[in-house]
Amino acid sequence: MKPTRLPRHAAPSFFRRLAAGLLAAAGAFGAQAQGIAVNQVGYLPAAAKWAALPADAADEFRVVRVGSGDVVLRGRLGPAQTWAPAGAAVRLADVSALTDVGEYELRVDGQPASPRIRIAPDAYAALNAASLKAFYFNRASTALQSRHAGRWARAAGHPDTDVLVHASAASDKRPEGTRLSSPKGWYDAGDYNKYIVNSGISVYTLLAAWEQFPELFKAQQLDIPESGNDLPDVLDEVLWNLDWMLTMQDPADGGVYHKLTNLGFDGSQMPHEARAPRYVVAKSTAAALDFAAVMAQASRIFKPFEAQRPGFSARLREAAIAAWTWARANPQFAFKNPPDVRTGEYGDAQLDDEFAWAAAELYLTTGNAHYRDVLALERQAIRVPSWGDVVGLAWMSLAQHRQSLSRADAELVTKRVTGLGDELAAAWQSSAYRLTMQGPADFVWGSNAHALNQALMLIQAYRLDGDRRKLDAAQSVLDYVLGRNPLGQSYVTGFGAKPPLHPHHRPSEADGIDAPVPGFLAGGPNPGQQDQTNCPAYASKLPALSYLDHHCSYASNEVAINWNAPLVYVSAAVQALTPKPR
Repeated sequence: MKPTRLPRHAAPSFFRRLAAGLLAAAGAFGAQAQGIAVNQVGYLPAAAKWAALPADAADEFRVVRVGSGDVVLRGRLGPAQTWAPAGAAVRLADVSALTDVGEYELRVDGQPASPRIRIAPDAYAALNAASLKAFYFNRASTALQSRHAGRWARAAGHPDTDVLVHASAASDKRPEGTRLSSPKGWYDAGDYNKYIVNSGISVYTLLAAWEQFPELFKAQQLDIPESGNDLPDVLDEVLWNLDWMLTMQDPADGGVYHKLTNLGFDGSQMPHEARAPRYVVAKSTAAALDFAAVMAQASRIFKPFEAQRPGFSARLREAAIAAWTWARANPQFAFKNPPDVRTGEYGDAQLDDEFAWAAAELYLTTGNAHYRDVLALERQAIRVPSWGDVVGLAWMSLAQHRQSLSRADAELVTKRVTGLGDELAAAWQSSAYRLTMQGPADFVWGSNAHALNQALMLIQAYRLDGDRRKLDAAQSVLDYVLGRNPLGQSYVTGFGAKPPLHPHHRPSEADGIDAPVPGFLAGGPNPGQQDQTNCPAYASKLPALSYLDHHCSYASNEVAINWNAPLVYVSAAVQALTPKPR
């Protein structure tokens, strides 16, 4: 996810060779066909339901109710087809006709029984809550008390009330070495730093989930310190990061510091043990624009909560406009790490997408035609979003607020969003694995989040045109990250029959607890394998098999807020939008 990493502490060579050999052997076994692969968390009764089997599996399948042994469904597997990312052929079983609540196993002669198939009307409620509470577990500047965090309670780390202005961020009013207070926020990933660019898309996605599916989140109790107050828990959690983001804006000119960070990554230690000096580092155009977009969006979201948070919506709007003004005056400040800073860069020299996203959000919030003119909607492409390519978020917000647009703009938004949905649904429909993930370009650093962002855009299209293929394709993405994949691997800590046990997440590694902090999405298969200098060998270089469940594997097994956010969104959307059985 981040291009620069410090080497891990090396183990003695004998033990490193032994560990590498054992892990390679285990990985080689894990890279083989895993029998029957299913979503290991569950399905809603009326959801599309697919299972994947090896190409040599027998033709007929049966579904058996756990406990009674009754056969409740029979069928035939589809033909064997090769899925290039795994370099192997696969056969699919469509068990969508299974709608009764209960627990089942899929059986095929000559194969081990599948992991349990759970069907429940609240199939994703616990997953959604845990993936959102993961943000609480990654809070900076606060202790996690056992009454909220259970066995993952920890002392407070990184108060960030005494942060230094780095030379790259110095100005006349804040010269190098100036001390400022910038507490709260979420640790970005497996490390302990905080980044505006990645916070931007993460906050946006959580706020979009609230905006589109408010009834689900109103009923949710996360058991965080703010639970039971005057706001839904999802907004309370977002506020923890918004409060930090606001401190990253220079009040003198509206510019926004790119990140708050050590000079280098902390070691494998708990937050309170990491005491290196912290710095705000360089303002950047990308940071200012992502900040402007999120503050404008949050201003709309918090406007109905004026009684609970007086003046907050207006403050967010003013901050957004100030950041936009700075970015317009400084359109080419692309961030590069200063020579003495070796933490995540989140560098991005292509800023047209950030300008479009910020303009769209400010237009929707202010109604000022100036922002619509700058947006130049007709010239904007539409793509699956990521932290470095956010134009898709502009289309997503415009689709949500079509009633505020001109007729021509609303028609264009509908055409573009449903068009992208059609492309993704067609890829899903033609896939041997029934997945939108088609080739090496999809298996990037954080491939699981890329897949979930494909699902996020499918859901935008489904909400516009009701084409059930798009919802089913989004469901298949969720199935993929929950176990219906060639490794038979659930990629969410604490969920599924085979979850990640050793994520690249410093608290999970250093806390002395065997189980990792729950609810985190591992980055997923990444054929780049950028961590090979300090990790055991991967079992395979094939895109869909390039995964290593090891603390060292920041390239495939790290966690990150921008990866968890689409898991929150997609699990909420599938839960809320899947029709009830007839």
